[in-house]
Amino acid sequence: MRILPMPSHSLLLFSVWLFMNNSISPGHILLALFFAIGIPLLVNSMRDEHPKIRKPWLAFRYLLLVLKDILVANMQVALLVLGPVRKLQPAFVAIPLDVTSDVGITVLASTVSLTPGTVSVEISEDKQWLYVHALHLDNEQELIDEIKQRYERPIKEILGC
Repeated sequence: MRILPMPSHSLLLFSVWLFMNNSISPGHILLALFFAIGIPLLVNSMRDEHPKIRKPWLAFRYLLLVLKDILVANMQVALLVLGPVRKLQPAFVAIPLDVTSDVGITVLASTVSLTPGTVSVEISEDKQWLYVHALHLDNEQELIDEIKQRYERPIKEILGC
């Protein structure tokens, strides 16, 4: 067993404690050390191993893509909301999941929710389906294909899952 199982967390805990107390007195340093060593030791057994980012450059491109999509979707949603409400066709869609890791599913669900006009509603218990609500839907299969190709495929490639 390592004395510092999560060194970056320990450093963060140590620093935050001292900054919060605005003091570097011996007592505060001792207490900060106690927290910096003790808390990671206590929670280390509860940690899940998360997949590592296999392709950081692709992750950066993915972030830019999502930011662009958020901007475009904001304009599209604004036009939909300013138009006649009776023309809106809201719908729930079940998206089959190919991504298998909890982190990958979380990133996908978060991406869908961040993009205006869609929101992730639920993930099935078997983690095979992501249920999404769309503000306006013309073609269900088009939305499924877009989410799978535009978001899920890069996530799988970035995380290797």
